[in-house]
Amino acid sequence: MPRKSFVPGAALVAAAALAVGLASCTDGSGSDGSGADAKDGGAASSNPAAEPGRYQTLPEACGLPSRSAIRDMLPGDGQPLSGAEADKVYGGQADITYDTDRRVGCRWTRESTAGTRHIGLDIQRVVSYDGAVSDDDKAQGIYEDKELAAKIPSGAGSPPPAASSPSAPKDKDSAPKGKDKDTGPVPNGASDPKGKAPSGSPSPTSAPSTQPSGSIAPRVLDGLADAAFLNDKLITADSGVHRDVTVVFRTSNVIVTLTYDQWSTDKTMLPESQELQDKARSLADDLADSLSE
Repeated sequence: MPRKSFVPGAALVAAAALAVGLASCTDGSGSDGSGADAKDGGAASSNPAAEPGRYQTLPEACGLPSRSAIRDMLPGDGQPLSGAEADKVYGGQADITYDTDRRVGCRWTRESTAGTRHIGLDIQRVVSYDGAVSDDDKAQGIYEDKELAAKIPSGAGSPPPAASSPSAPKDKDSAPKGKDKDTGPVPNGASDPKGKAPSGSPSPTSAPSTQPSGSIAPRVLDGLADAAFLNDKLITADSGVHRDVTVVFRTSNVIVTLTYDQWSTDKTMLPESQELQDKARSLADDLADSLSE
């Protein structure tokens, strides 16, 4: 049986066609954005990263409030404290944290015949690991979650209560920040669109005549940092009664939570809402000013 003849020219034509096809595929990989050059010119590299927050570190929490403010919030029975006792009471007890650049805290406590008072301070620095979300926006989201969890009524905020701290008043330069510490206390019956609690919200056990209304009800606070709210709860238990006042505010990428409560074993001696709120708000103003320096 005769063999088929071999034609060298045909083989050369086939090889050339194959080479052209491979070159086409190679060029196409760069034009459709899958090549190395496409990564260099992609959207991810052309869009700048979101702005970092103002705060890169945190202060020492126990040293942030002034001693005069802490002394005013922790009254005793009129008996002076020794130097060592004063350092222990007003110096505070630092919280144990594993990264003091991200979270710090402090606690203060003093007992008296009128009841035990506690101050708690928690400072959190928020960092966003999403290049499209700034640290401030991330912190605002966390703040809004806290406000939602506290069931703070939405709407316009209320004017700030009067300051009760004996410290010297601030100068007029602080007025644009919304501080208004010299206006005097707001009457309990003052009208406020945020005075009513939302329907269906759980409320602490208390007598109707002692539950505050108007501008001292839980509310959004105007003029404090970038965003702020105040919560107030009166709770009774078998061991006694206590009122818990909480102020939460955000300044840039830092969220501050200040708690101030008074406990009493005598259920007929209900802690006064106005006093606790005024002092908590005054300290919150001071903290916001100290952080902004």
